[in-house]
Amino acid sequence: MRAMVLNRPGTELVMTELPDPVPQRGQVRVKIGACGVCRTDLHVLDGELPHIKYPIVPGHEIVGRVDAVGPGVSSHRLAKRVGIPWLGHTCGECFYCRSEMENLCDEPLFTGYTRDGGFATHTVVDADFAFPLGEEGSDEALAPLLCAGLIGWRSLIMSGDAKRLGIYGFGAAGHIVAQVAKWQGRSIYAFTRGGDTTAQTFAKELGAVWAGSSDALPPEPLDAAILYAPVGSLVPAALRAVRKGGRVVCAGIHMSDIPSFPYSLLWEERQIVSVANLTRHDGVEFLNIAPQAKVRTHTTTFPLERANEVLAMLRRGDLVGAAVLKP
Repeated sequence: MRAMVLNRPGTELVMTELPDPVPQRGQVRVKIGACGVCRTDLHVLDGELPHIKYPIVPGHEIVGRVDAVGPGVSSHRLAKRVGIPWLGHTCGECFYCRSEMENLCDEPLFTGYTRDGGFATHTVVDADFAFPLGEEGSDEALAPLLCAGLIGWRSLIMSGDAKRLGIYGFGAAGHIVAQVAKWQGRSIYAFTRGGDTTAQTFAKELGAVWAGSSDALPPEPLDAAILYAPVGSLVPAALRAVRKGGRVVCAGIHMSDIPSFPYSLLWEERQIVSVANLTRHDGVEFLNIAPQAKVRTHTTTFPLERANEVLAMLRRGDLVGAAVLKP
């Protein structure tokens, strides 16, 4: 198989020929049709996450078809289209797994982080973590749903019943969540990098009632805000933007340090919460809701060998919507 491999942090990916992976007990092998590019991939490249397995094949928004099954997996899964998310394995035995919080498992494995992911022609995954996708929609359109969509959905749930919802960072996750939130009857306020009129126009096209710079205040106090941009200084900015009793949801796996801020910003029962990973229940729930909400992903597709170029574009903020790599 071919794969874009990260051999050590801070370097570029290298196209490498590797042996085809063999599915072990309870696993399936997937021939990849498309893999989305996520900001978390940048944190893997930069070595900003702990316990990264090197060398590693990044990528965790994977769509493809099962082309081999391991012992204990029914052959009926062969040729079926599946989606592979960030969370790839849980122990099933720790307190969190037994308490329906498998996203906080003590011994997890993560796709494209602690086990090889989707910047490749093939990958293996635990069969229980390969979501059936059916035949509607293209591989490229579905790929961003597997992380941007799933983490976005979990963060939306954690925002509660907020009617006026702020979204900081209107990229892959933001543009998906905005569509679901609008379908739910919420009003969306989009915050982008200062002067990024392209992203602001994009947000308004998707139904945002207001779009402006991330350091601006919205025209009215928000009930909640979700931060997809990994910028710690946005936490106090979002606290300023939410009403009394409002909530700020930090949805990224990594964020720069949060600067000190006066207690008055947190007072009056404002809250800061974080999102960690996802559960299989999140996956099943969101993948059922996305077609009901008529979610349409805005994607730009690139060949696998251009992965380094695409990651650089993501880092600069040059992408609108989501980027997808196709083997």
